[in-house]
Amino acid sequence: MTRVLVIDDHSIVLEGCRHILEDAGVGKIFEARSVVAGYRLYRRERPDVVIVDLAMQGQGLGGLDLIRRMRQQDSRLPILVFSMHGDPVIVSRAFEAGATGYLLKDSLPEDMLEAFETVRRGKPYLNHELAVQVVLIESRNRSNVPAGVTPRELQVLALLAEGKSYSEIAGNLGVSYKTVVNGCSQLKAKLGARNLPELIRMSLEYISSSPSQNGRGRVEPARFRK
Repeated sequence: MTRVLVIDDHSIVLEGCRHILEDAGVGKIFEARSVVAGYRLYRRERPDVVIVDLAMQGQGLGGLDLIRRMRQQDSRLPILVFSMHGDPVIVSRAFEAGATGYLLKDSLPEDMLEAFETVRRGKPYLNHELAVQVVLIESRNRSNVPAGVTPRELQVLALLAEGKSYSEIAGNLGVSYKTVVNGCSQLKAKLGARNLPELIRMSLEYISSSPSQNGRGRVEPARFRK
């Protein structure tokens, strides 16, 4: 029986999450309306998944510190951020704090279900639009990004990090399958990746530098299909 803790200071959000989670068959749902109450419930109940807002009234982005504290307690805890903030800098900070996934509050219920199920399996979740923005932000801030990597190649990296196949990437970018294959070959050469799985791991490093999603300092790729 999956046990989920939802931390948010808005009654409507808590109610909406409850309905979605109950429809998904979640057995037990705990609710907290503040960072302090959320951490206490986490310590007492040890839920299987945590859904947390970043900004709660009077606490700024207190959810970031809460994520760090929970991550220190459990390196494998699935943590889904459910936030109104779409700023890629804030998204990046959430992953650096230890979030497993990030979902905007204006997303559809089916997106919430997909995000929840993805992080429950221990896989990272981030939609394509935000992933591209985060990759671009991270590439500007990291000295290890080769100068020759183009904005379009950064988009490919973001899609690889989402777990997209070559054909799905081609569809997303409006190019041919062969163009994607050739582009990934060039990316492997530029980044020094020996094979496709290694390229996917590198793509995730541009999105998240979370210290411990899997105990090795990097997030494993989600939903990759050959």
